[in-house]
Amino acid sequence: MSERRQDQLLPRPLYYQRLIRSLLSGLGLIVFSLLVGMLGYHYLENLSWLDAYLNAAMILAGMGPLAPVTTTAGKLFAGTYAIYCGIALLTTAGLILTPVVHRSLHKFHLEWDRDN
Repeated sequence: MSERRQDQLLPRPLYYQRLIRSLLSGLGLIVFSLLVGMLGYHYLENLSWLDAYLNAAMILAGMGPLAPVTTTAGKLFAGTYAIYCGIALLTTAGLILTPVVHRSLHKFHLEWDRDN
C-alpha cells in the first residue's frame, strides 16, 4: 500500500486519497465500536437507546460509564467493552496517523539520500 524507500514521494492528490481512506477506516471502527457498546448496554442492562449510546460513547472516549451497571452479564460486558475500547482507541489513532507519519518519514529519507 505504501511506497518504498527508493520510490518518489506520492503525489498530493494520491496522498489525500490515502489520508481520506485512513480517516474513513478510523471512523468506521469508531461507529462499529459504538454500535457494539450500544447493543450491549441496551440488551444486557435494559438502558434506553439514548442512554446506551451515552454510556458506550463515554467508555469509548475513556471517561467511564454514567449509568450504574447492575447485572452480572452487564458487568462482564462492561469490563470486556472497556478493554476493547482501549485497544480500539490505539488502533484508530494508528489508522488515522499512519499516512501522515509515513509521508513525513519518507520525505525525510528522500532528503537524506540526496545529501549522501
